[in-house]
Amino acid sequence: MRRVVVTGGTRGIGAAIAARFHAAGDEVVALGRADCDVTDESAVVDLFAGLGPVDVLVNNAGMAASAPLARTTVDQWQDHHNVNALGAFLCTRAVIPSMLERNMGRVVTVASTAGRVGSRYTSAYTAAKHSAVGLMRAVAAEVAGTGVTSNAVCPTFVRTDLTAESIRAIVDRTGRTPEEAESALASASPLGRLLEPDEVAFAVLFLAAPEAGAVNGQTLVLDGGGSP
Repeated sequence: MRRVVVTGGTRGIGAAIAARFHAAGDEVVALGRADCDVTDESAVVDLFAGLGPVDVLVNNAGMAASAPLARTTVDQWQDHHNVNALGAFLCTRAVIPSMLERNMGRVVTVASTAGRVGSRYTSAYTAAKHSAVGLMRAVAAEVAGTGVTSNAVCPTFVRTDLTAESIRAIVDRTGRTPEEAESALASASPLGRLLEPDEVAFAVLFLAAPEAGAVNGQTLVLDGGGSP
């Protein structure tokens, strides 16, 4: 039985990931914001010290908001980087030493297609997700040749509360119906629809599998074939 920690693990993609690992027989620690603020260094250090060795870390905690570059505030920029990038850094830093000591472990970061390409009105989010992907690759370089791997999944829009907020924003801004707004998001990728959380969870479990030891430093893009 492996010990699996999923940040942002109480709803949406994180809940689907936690459920998949639980069904596979793993011990799952699904963390919500009430359990640990991943942007708080001391809180993260204390949490992982109390948990003991972690076999799989899934960095899933995240936030997203949109605004034109000219209307993006410094606070919005910092909030995106704190949750999407700093949180992944702090949690990964907390588990890697023990993983290397035991010569085994998996770190999977839930990023986004925004971690591979840019799009309008997402400067803070896109930059933060690029940062998270860059962190993943740097960690992969440090653990290369060991039993530890670091990878990321980069999904397009997923049917979650965050996406629902994006749909509401489109409705408010453009006067489109919710159905039209969802269609507009879905058309942003060749897939032509929103991903379901369990589809992302399946990809995470693949990268976390014991048999995936040769997969390291990779971004698994889930968009139907559009992003590089």
